[in-house]
Amino acid sequence: MIAYIKGHLAMIQDESVIVDVHGVGYELVCANPFSFQSSLNKEVLINTYHYVREDTQVLFGFKNEDEKYLFTKLISVSGIGPKGALAILAGVDIAGFVSAIEQEDDKFLTSFPGVGKKTARQIILDLKGKLTTVFSVNAKEEKDLVEQEGNASESYREAEEALKALGYTDREVKSVIPVLKKEKITNTDEIIRKALGLLVRN
Repeated sequence: MIAYIKGHLAMIQDESVIVDVHGVGYELVCANPFSFQSSLNKEVLINTYHYVREDTQVLFGFKNEDEKYLFTKLISVSGIGPKGALAILAGVDIAGFVSAIEQEDDKFLTSFPGVGKKTARQIILDLKGKLTTVFSVNAKEEKDLVEQEGNASESYREAEEALKALGYTDREVKSVIPVLKKEKITNTDEIIRKALGLLVRN
């Protein structure tokens, strides 16, 4: 098992990053490759999961151990493969996600791409009570976290569609979204306004 890759971040692509380790380029498929934008052309250490099946081998890359752990738990759920797990990780607040599972909040879970009611119930069935030992969630704040994450996810989806309608490519839009999420902006209009400012500068 390859636990991590340490090397020079040589390239960022739509679905992956390339890390050069002594002249060998390792392709790591990520939930949001552009979250590594600030480390481009620098030395990085990226946590990895080596996914092996009869017909495929893929290295998945993660920003931290928490993302990696949640990924391993998600792919253990019936109906969720690596692509589905990455789609969830792309916009998830881990504390909010764990809270939703503990509260059996189907509506929140089905807000993620590819997660229908059946899969949401399976996530709850398989993971409830198993993530709180690793991810600490303040019970008093659980409801607010879930609501905030749900509202923020919807705002970003609306903003992304609006930016694409203005002619920006999916790659351009995804390159600025992580920056805005770090600022914890949740208002759709403000997301669009600040995104346009970043895109113009780029």
